[in-house]
Parts: sequence; C-alpha cells; structure tokens
Amino acid sequence: MSSYLEIDHISITFPTDNGPLEVLDSVNLKVEKGEVISLIGHSGCGKSTVLNIVAGLLQATSGGVVLEGQEVNEPGSDRAVIFQHHSLMPWLSVYENVRLAVDQVFKKSKSRQERHDWILHNLELVHMSHALERRPDEISGGMKQRVGIARALAMQPKVLLMDEPFGALDSLTRTHMQDSLMEIQQELNNTVIMITHDVDEAVLLSDRIVMMTNGPSARVGNILDIDLERPRDRLALAEDPRFNHYRAEVVKFLHDRHTAQPEASAPAAEKNGGPALRIAS
Repeated sequence: MSSYLEIDHISITFPTDNGPLEVLDSVNLKVEKGEVISLIGHSGCGKSTVLNIVAGLLQATSGGVVLEGQEVNEPGSDRAVIFQHHSLMPWLSVYENVRLAVDQVFKKSKSRQERHDWILHNLELVHMSHALERRPDEISGGMKQRVGIARALAMQPKVLLMDEPFGALDSLTRTHMQDSLMEIQQELNNTVIMITHDVDEAVLLSDRIVMMTNGPSARVGNILDIDLERPRDRLALAEDPRFNHYRAEVVKFLHDRHTAQPEASAPAAEKNGGPALRIAS
C-alpha cells in the first residue's frame, strides 16, 4: 500500500566550476497523511534541496516525488511553502496578503463572500484577526510569520513545507509560534515537512525526525520515531525522560557527523548555512 507522500530515491547533481556536484544521493522517505516530519542535519546536507524538490521548485536528477498517486513535477497549490522570512507584500495589508493566495486558488470555485469568510477564518486560526488592515511594517516579526502561515493554510495544501520557519525569531516568539503550529496541526491534521536546526524544536513538534548525513552526496542517515502523546505540553516534556532520550539521540547523531567532518570544512559550512546545530529552543 502506497504512502500519502513518497520521496522515491531522489538524487540531484548541480554543475559547478569544479565539475558536477552531487548534493543528494538516493534520498528515500515515505510520509503518511497528518504526519509532522522534521529534517535535521548539518549545513550543506541538502535539507532545503529536498524541500524544494517536493515543492516542485527543483527537478531531481533521478528518482521522484509522488503525492496521492500523482507525480510532482512543478509547483502547485497542493504544496505550500513557508520560508524563514515571511515574503509578504509590503504594500498590502494583512488581509490583502492572504487574499492574494485565496484568489489565486479559489477564484473559480468560491464566491467573493466565501473567499472573504475563508480569509478571515485562516487569520483567526493564527490569532491575527485584530490586525487585518495593518501592513507588514506595522507588525512584529512573529506576527508576520503568522500571516505567512495563514496565507499558506488558506490554500488548503495537502502538504505544508516549512524551511526554518521560526529561525529568524527571538526565543520567546519562537516558543509561541511552535505552540501555535501544534494547535493548528492538531485541529487541521496537516501533513508537515519542516527543516530545523533546533533539536528541541524537532523533538517537540515531530512524529518522526529524519536525520541527514553530511553533504555532498547526502542521504537519510537515520529516522527517529517520536512516541510522545499529543497534545504536547512543553513544560511537562522538559521533565519527561522520553523527551530527553530522543533529544540525546539526535544530538549524538549530529555530534558524530560533526566530528567526522574535516576541520577545514567547518567554517565553510557555517558560512553557507548558519549554525550546524542548535540545542535549546
């Protein structure tokens, strides 16, 4: 029986001045409907490349992606991407930014009133109903990211793809956004694939953590099942031995990969992708 989303042995090679560079080597993953999957690994291991192939923004050199039995070859509204930076239109209000996505996807299938109600509904989900007329420069970074999530949810995607969605936020705002994502996912049962460098975030949010080997020619090194009941309470989990066990497993995997790297490669990795590992949220 096939899975909801299948990443089927994808490999991708890019041309460089020094010859072909294989970034991914036969990455294979099956995702069930409603799962939250985190991709974690050191900078340069191809996490964003995997996400971009699932989004249809890149074509794999070999292998492919199948969503509900249909091969993914190009971007589509069935896969919504949320990046680290909100990408809101600065001249549009909160309401208008979400309306852009809703009109694009539902202009032929929903009436004007239905689209209006749908926009309001999705902004209510992320607790942004009070700021409908504000523009991006009038709201905080966390609020901008909430609007970005509302815009993505309003497309009713089959899969939500999140590339370090909370990485640019301060720790307190990040905590609130993690809690909001858990609430939304529990209510809507979204299928989520998220890139993170934050070990605690990965354990808190995920059903499974996919740990990538170092690049180039990165593969899936290990997959860790997170057997923690939902809804999850971060304060209770801080004292839960299972949480700390999962956390230690991910840290050990990443530490082992870090010590396996030649010393000369470490600064370049940080320059190209930021910190390789973040322990605490």
